[in-house]
Amino acid sequence: MISKQKVIDSIPFALKTVNLPKFGKKHSGKVRDSFALDSKRIIVTTDRQSAFDHVLGLIPFKGQVLTRLSEFWFKKTADIIQNHLLSVPDPNVMLVKNCQVIPIEMVIRGYITGVTDTSIWGSYEKGERTIYGIKFPEGLRKNQKLPEPVITPTTKAETGHDERLTEKEILQRRIVTSLVWKQMKKAALALFERGQKICESAGIILVDTKYEFGLDGNGKLILVDEIHTPDSSRYWIKKTYKKRFEKKLEPESYDKEPLRIWFKEHGYSGKGKIPKMPPEFIAKMSMLYMGIYEKITGKKFIPDTSKNVNKRIKNNLKLL
Repeated sequence: MISKQKVIDSIPFALKTVNLPKFGKKHSGKVRDSFALDSKRIIVTTDRQSAFDHVLGLIPFKGQVLTRLSEFWFKKTADIIQNHLLSVPDPNVMLVKNCQVIPIEMVIRGYITGVTDTSIWGSYEKGERTIYGIKFPEGLRKNQKLPEPVITPTTKAETGHDERLTEKEILQRRIVTSLVWKQMKKAALALFERGQKICESAGIILVDTKYEFGLDGNGKLILVDEIHTPDSSRYWIKKTYKKRFEKKLEPESYDKEPLRIWFKEHGYSGKGKIPKMPPEFIAKMSMLYMGIYEKITGKKFIPDTSKNVNKRIKNNLKLL
């Protein structure tokens, strides 16, 4: 990992977006830009930072962390289910199989927690005991481990909020067939179990995460998007979790939760003017992202510090 000062010096060169006209029409999400190439797709993970359904600024090297972590996890889980990754031609770029993305986010939770509209703790605290079609027992506390992981799917919204789904709704709406749905559930549970085991050995609790699936050209189910990154997952520090839970304190997190907290403390939770993050805080978040990579993989994170990231990406994609 590089020093805080080097991160601050890199802020002006963070990757906001990239244009690759020779690779077709550009599609931009909150964090990624993608370009379709017939049976393949280029996915560029930028340094854009999102929360509360908005892009809040740029965090240097964040895109590189998400790309490398996804590569790590795709390799670690390829025996469970095939994924879309073909190669990583640039620190911010994945070349993947183009496929039909299933419009369901497979959110899987090992603990009852969260503050958003789609979280299970928010509903449980209000008195609901059947959430996402799943019955929960009385007496649960926030941040408590569940008897077994639960799948709480949502819609995959391009804009606005994701909405809750139940298994019954998924099948009634015929979003996927019952066979594909069973495959998705089986894969999600197996992926989560693998993720929890690897994280546990690194001193981390994989609290919850989300998976996205697609169908390839032969109609086969594959894993797409990203996997087990600090953007799509919640991580807690294992060694302090139990004591903090007993004292009714919030767990120490190793994800983008500090960013949500900072924005809330500065009066923003999705509406109004977006506060500007100071350089010191941007550096703190960048180092947090690099730190979670090092903790999970056991490898030192050495970012590419190119000042012209757009030029570097275009050069690395010349042979495609």
